[in-house]
This record gives sequence, C-alpha cells and structure tokens, in this order.
Amino acid sequence: MENSADQGKSPRNLVDMFAAENKQEQKTTMDRKIKKKRFTPGKLAMYGAALIFFGFIGYQLLYGVSQSTLNVDAEKLTIATVSFGPFQEYIVEQGAVMPLTTIYLDAVEGGRVEEVFVEQGERVQEGDPILRLSNAQLQLNVMQREAELFREANSLRQTRVSMEQRRLSLRSSMVDLDYQLLQAKRDYERQAQLLDQELISQEIYDASKDNYEYLGRKHAVTLESQRQDSLFQEVQIQQLEESIDRLRLNLEVVEMSQENLMLRAPTTGLLSSLNAEIGESKARGERLGQIDVEEGFKVRAAIDEHYIARISQGQSGSFDFAGNTYQLGIRRVYPEVLNGQFQADMEFYGETPTGLRRGQTLQVRIALGELADATQVPRGGFYQKTGGQWMYVVDPSGEFATKHPIKLGRQNSRYFEVLEGLQENERVITSMYDNFGDMDKLMLK
Repeated sequence: MENSADQGKSPRNLVDMFAAENKQEQKTTMDRKIKKKRFTPGKLAMYGAALIFFGFIGYQLLYGVSQSTLNVDAEKLTIATVSFGPFQEYIVEQGAVMPLTTIYLDAVEGGRVEEVFVEQGERVQEGDPILRLSNAQLQLNVMQREAELFREANSLRQTRVSMEQRRLSLRSSMVDLDYQLLQAKRDYERQAQLLDQELISQEIYDASKDNYEYLGRKHAVTLESQRQDSLFQEVQIQQLEESIDRLRLNLEVVEMSQENLMLRAPTTGLLSSLNAEIGESKARGERLGQIDVEEGFKVRAAIDEHYIARISQGQSGSFDFAGNTYQLGIRRVYPEVLNGQFQADMEFYGETPTGLRRGQTLQVRIALGELADATQVPRGGFYQKTGGQWMYVVDPSGEFATKHPIKLGRQNSRYFEVLEGLQENERVITSMYDNFGDMDKLMLK
C-alpha cells in the first residue's frame, strides 16, 4: 500500500522529500564526532622523504668524514705483494768472533813488574817466560819459614839426643838392677839352706827374703817404666817429625809462590792481551793478559733480554760472510743480564769460513722457531704507525688504497707473519704512514 501511496505523489513532492531526508542525515552527521586518520598516504610520503634526507646528512657527517681521502704520489710509496710460503721466525743480533779456547793470565801473587819478556800480539810456546814480578814481603816470608824449619829440625835432633841418653841411662839402671836381683836371689837361696840346717836365725832368713822380693818388684816397675818411656819417646819424635813435615810443606808452598812471580805461558798460542808495564804494581788475582789457543773460533752474541726465555742450548743460527752462508749452533747461554742484554756462545756447524779475525763483528740470525708455511708481508715503516693493527691495501685497479684491519704474528728481519686480514697476492703499502694522518682512503696519482 505504501508503494501505491508513493506512486500517487508528484515528482516535485518526491524531490522535496529526498532533500528533507538528506538534510536530516547531514544534521545527524554533524552532531557525531569524527575521528581523523593519523597516517595518511601523504604524511607517510613526507615522513619518508625527511628520513632519507636526514640520514644522508648524518652519513655525510659521520661516515663520510671517516672515509676521507688523500691524494698521494704512488711513485713515493713502497708497495709489496702479500705472499704465502716457507716462514721462520728469527732475530738478528750482533756477534763477535772469539777464539774457541781462551786462557786468562792472572797474578797468582801480587808484586811489582820488574821485567816484560814478550809483547802483546806475539805467539808464545808453553813454558815461555812472559813477565817477572818482585815481592819483598814474599821473600821475607820464605826466609822466616826457612828459619822456623831449621829451628824445628834442630829441636828434633836435640830431642833425639836427649832420648838416646835417657834410654842408655835406663838401660844402665836395668843392668844394675838385674845384677842386684841376681845377688839377692843367690843370698836368699843360701839363707834358705842354712835355715833348714838351723845354722842361722829366722830373722836373717826373712831379711834376705824381703830384699829379694823387693828387688823383684822394683825390677818389674822399672821395666814397665822403661817400656812406657820408650812409647812416649816414639810419640814425641813422631809429632816433631810431623811438625817438620808441615814446615817443609809450607816452605815448599812459599817457594812455589815465589816461583809464581815469574809468569810463564801455560800453553802455546797467541798472546792477544798483556796489561803490564815495568814498575807497575799488580795485586794478587789481577788480570794480566790472555792467550788465545789457535784451534778454531766461536761467535759470542749479545741478545736482547726480551728473548732470554726463548734462547737455549742447541738452537741454530746463520750468518753471511764473503758471499756464503754459514751455520752456527748455540753451545752455551750466559743467564746474567747486563745493560738489558745477555750473551750466548755459538759454535760453527760444518765448515768454518777462512779469513775470520778475532774481534770481527757479524750479523747473526738466530732461529726462534721451526720452518713452516705461512702468509707473510714484507717489513716496512708502516709498523711504526700502525703497530701491526692495520694496513693500506691497494685496490686491484691500482687507483686507490683503503685501510684494512689486520693481525700480525711472528716476525723476522724481512717479513711479518699475517694471521688475519690479508690474502695472498694482495698488494699493500709498506712504507711510512706518518704523512697520511688518519685517512681511510688514499688516491694513488
């Protein structure tokens, strides 16, 4: 029926009706709060453009500064290639050529230099006199010891004479006592016979018996005294003889000390040093010179104390001489450190070069490890600036070089071992970096 009613209305009425309804809807809409959208497509585009702009500005301010470049002359640089091959860690130290055997000449006894028979640099034979010292105190000491020995020997002679006289006296006493004992025995035996025949009194018999027993006991005591006295005399003589032997030995030592005032060559060799002038006084134990036995050479190397824990007997070394390379081995290490260095003696392995002279200086390479393959880069002035933390690596185009972090390990006089950061056949700048500042990129012109 509604449709029938609507169909009966005129078009104008319909338009008015729709307009009234639309006005009512707008009024209703205006009365309700409308929420606005926060991120419209336009705002998103604007925010994205701002972010890109400010990011570019920050990149230029931060990263762009760290990637600053510097133009450098490539001809003034040293560029080397990273290689891979046999590597051995070693140090180069200074060594001095020394004789294999050196005998030092010290003053056994002090004194005044009276004569010098040979000059420094001359060859001497074993037993040759080198110099003579004089020592008045030592000579006086010899005379005193001789006098003591004479007094002791004289005392021994007197003691022997006295003992011989006493022995003869005791022997004479024993002879008398033996005679008296014999007479007393005979008397006692006669008195005993007479007593049995009742020709004498008991008193006379007892007197003869007491006398005989007394002399018997006296004979036994005298005999024991003579034996003890003989033993005492033997001990006394033995002590005197030992005293004389000691004095004689002391005299020999003093005389030997006097002979030591004449300094003689203990072996055949070269008198490479002699520190003595006529009239000069030398103390006991003072170094007078040295003789080099010309049987070969050794090299004494002075090594930095930093390597003292890595140097031991048997380690190898080498040096170049007259166009050839010669091998050495450590024979002895001296642990004492003086002025930041310790010393080690090295002997030759195999052939010894001809033409070496005592005191000659050599540059000795001492191996600190075994030979092994490793990535390596040549040494250069860059290490002073970077400490081995980074290097400039040249681009394959050769137009520029950029800073690369690296890690170095062992080293020798020519190469560093590369642990990280570089690859074989890469080219790097090994010369000084002092003029490059902190630039990350070098433009090679």
